[in-house]
Amino acid sequence: MVNNNPKLVRIATIPLSLNILLKGQLAFLANHFKIIAVASPGEDLQVVKEREDVITHSISIKRNISLISDSITFVKLFLFFLKEKPTIIHSITPKAGLLSMIAGKLAGVPIRMHTFTGLIFPSKKGLLKQVLIIMDKILCYCATNVYPEGNGVKNDLLAHAITTKPLKVLANGNVNGVDLTYFDPEKITTIQKQEVRTKLNIQETDFVFIFVGRLVGDKGINELVQAFSQLTNLNAKLLLVGPYESELDPLQLETLHQIKNNSNIITVGFQEDVRPYFAISHCLVFPSYREGFPNVVLQAGAMGLPSIVSNINGCNEIIEEGFNGTIVPSKNKELLYLSMQRIIRDEVWRNKLQKNARERINSHYKQQLVWEALLLEYQKIMKEKGL
Repeated sequence: MVNNNPKLVRIATIPLSLNILLKGQLAFLANHFKIIAVASPGEDLQVVKEREDVITHSISIKRNISLISDSITFVKLFLFFLKEKPTIIHSITPKAGLLSMIAGKLAGVPIRMHTFTGLIFPSKKGLLKQVLIIMDKILCYCATNVYPEGNGVKNDLLAHAITTKPLKVLANGNVNGVDLTYFDPEKITTIQKQEVRTKLNIQETDFVFIFVGRLVGDKGINELVQAFSQLTNLNAKLLLVGPYESELDPLQLETLHQIKNNSNIITVGFQEDVRPYFAISHCLVFPSYREGFPNVVLQAGAMGLPSIVSNINGCNEIIEEGFNGTIVPSKNKELLYLSMQRIIRDEVWRNKLQKNARERINSHYKQQLVWEALLLEYQKIMKEKGL
């Protein structure tokens, strides 16, 4: 059967972004558009093709700046857009966004949308920062529509005068929302939880803090380990779920030493399904230095966990102080320690935060809410352009 729906290209630098960040969304949109998912080659692209039942196309896109490879990628994107003639291009990662917005503009694609899921330049200094700012300004100039994932990202774009185009946060933020039927604490049985505890040597009387993400410096792991190490005689465990990235942003040697030698710190590496680990935990601790709109905090809330987060973009939008979690300054290990200590000792406060955790996600970040807001935005822009 011929698909006469408008053609929509969703593009990211690496296929993992399409696979993880947009899970389920492309299948939903395929009811209204002919979808082509574009990213660098990889197994994740095949997963997207099969799970979402959409067309995929691989074009190698380097994450780092490389004039030769970026030029080749640009030409390939330009020719691809000329051939496919999409109605909409929508990118979600920096390099893919920059190259696809320029190529799409030159190829005459009528609607060119980019979502900033986070900004790199605020955490950089010197020449690199200026180069990244210029790249984002070029991206926005070539895009017809620009979307910050949350209000924090929006404020940064405005503060640095990245664009004069209207900046619209869809729904309440986040690119995909949370699947509350999947991230549901009731789906994890008592037997499953006991199996995980037994495997990790965690007692039911232990208070478990969990961190999910890459174990790198800019996720606040150095401060987290130092803060946790002060929690003596409180039957506390720290569960670290995620991979090390020693080449990009290695942890301090002292941090690695404490992780290795403190029996109350448990590492389990990358896990495809994080729900059992959330289910045996009492509180998420996420002291990252910078984020766009962190899925981990949304997922933890959906699993009924209160969160201790740093006062950064995204985190301070999902978490309301004293309602579903608490917010501490970034890089402040002492206040992080005091918040961790309080959530163990103050049961009344903790129960209040826990009670509100899942409801906040349900009312603000339910997946269907985000998908429908995006679909309405596509339809609105096409109508405005007479397409």
